[in-house]
Amino acid sequence: MNIAIVGATGNVGRKTLELLEKRNLSIDHLYLVASSKSSGKKISFKGKDHEVFDLETFDFSKVKISFFAAGGIISERFAEKAAKHCLVIDNSSYYRMDPDVPLVVPQVNSNDLKKIKKNIIANPNCSTAQLVIALKPLHDLFVIKRVVVSTYQSVSGGGKAPMDELIEQTKLVLSKKKVKSENFTKQIAFNAIPHIDVFSNDGYTKEELKMSNETKKILDDKINLTATCVRLPISVSHSESVNLQFEKPFSLEKVKEALNDFEGCKVIDQREDGGYITPLEAEGKDETFISRIREDHTIKNGLNLWIVSDNLLRGAALNAVEIAERLIKNNFYGK
Repeated sequence: MNIAIVGATGNVGRKTLELLEKRNLSIDHLYLVASSKSSGKKISFKGKDHEVFDLETFDFSKVKISFFAAGGIISERFAEKAAKHCLVIDNSSYYRMDPDVPLVVPQVNSNDLKKIKKNIIANPNCSTAQLVIALKPLHDLFVIKRVVVSTYQSVSGGGKAPMDELIEQTKLVLSKKKVKSENFTKQIAFNAIPHIDVFSNDGYTKEELKMSNETKKILDDKINLTATCVRLPISVSHSESVNLQFEKPFSLEKVKEALNDFEGCKVIDQREDGGYITPLEAEGKDETFISRIREDHTIKNGLNLWIVSDNLLRGAALNAVEIAERLIKNNFYGK
């Protein structure tokens, strides 16, 4: 089993590398691939230095699976070229809504892995991934009609440069110096920015529309979802305040039981000081955590949740690796 990571020097690429080192995939040869400026660099994997190869000249016929973790522009240029020789698991948004490309969270819709046509599988947006993994067991039991979600997203969702800028801006603010934003539309340090990605004509941002469209594709196209996405001065982990309306009556006991029993979910919900999960505590953890579980008394069959997950893991690298594990376990579904 030979595997390549495209974008191996970036946030998600390095996190993918960490996961492959921890988990039990049997890898014969690992190829680290990035832009020409990173070509020749060395990155350690399982105690050995691995050279970084130039994407422009890399031969994808050497590998069985390629993880693409380098953004939509790179996926647009290289994913289909790679897919002529190997299976591509793409972390970018480029193929997510392509009807011939399955958009997969393994715990939610792994059967879609049997419908691979272009030899490409798409990873969902990080905020969508943690949402649907919590919605799936509840939808199976009570049927979700409507979702209202507000996200509180870390700067790592935008890559390494925004993470570095948050640190630099924080230092400048504390030193009472002038702040200039380069990766954000406004100052991010000690602030909240209700704007992620570009605006559409109806006033929603692309990030908000991704959540709606991707949830429908992954879980159920009958679900109505409206989102407001906010960037916060947090390094890692996305949080979501979620309001659900079900078609069927529910009990809080059954909700908690269903969530706790579902792969990848963990309920932390004590009604006391600190009896909930925050972004800091979710960092580095595989689980999607659910807290503040309570009825919404303003609507029939309404429920409120607080969902937190490490966006670099659950929303990107971990989901991609779990897709690969599912494919390998099922012998690539007979391919």
